[in-house]
Amino acid sequence: MLNKLKNVFKSSKAKEEEAYLMEHAIQFDPEQGYIVDGVILNQALSERLEYYSNRRLKKFDDLQALYYAAMLINEKIDLEIAQQRFVARLGNTEENLVQFKQIVQKLNDYYRNFIREK
Repeated sequence: MLNKLKNVFKSSKAKEEEAYLMEHAIQFDPEQGYIVDGVILNQALSERLEYYSNRRLKKFDDLQALYYAAMLINEKIDLEIAQQRFVARLGNTEENLVQFKQIVQKLNDYYRNFIREK
């Protein structure tokens, strides 16, 4: 009886996780890493991630490290947007910084709700 209950909760959590990934257009490829909204993050945004994490992160593969660096990343992005002084070498604009921040938020929510041990 207890095993049946465990299986019901496991399957419902797996369904919730699958629904979250589909709803937010998140995929994981073992070779390329995370893909969000059709953007391969390790190819397109790794330089921006490295800059905003103060060189702590180079790839989006470690969601735990991203989760713990998110506060720093968000603060730096918010400061740059507030000052309207964008880093030209990264091609930053207010729009793509907001998108970057949303991608980080989606991955952090995924980590917090489905991967992190409670």
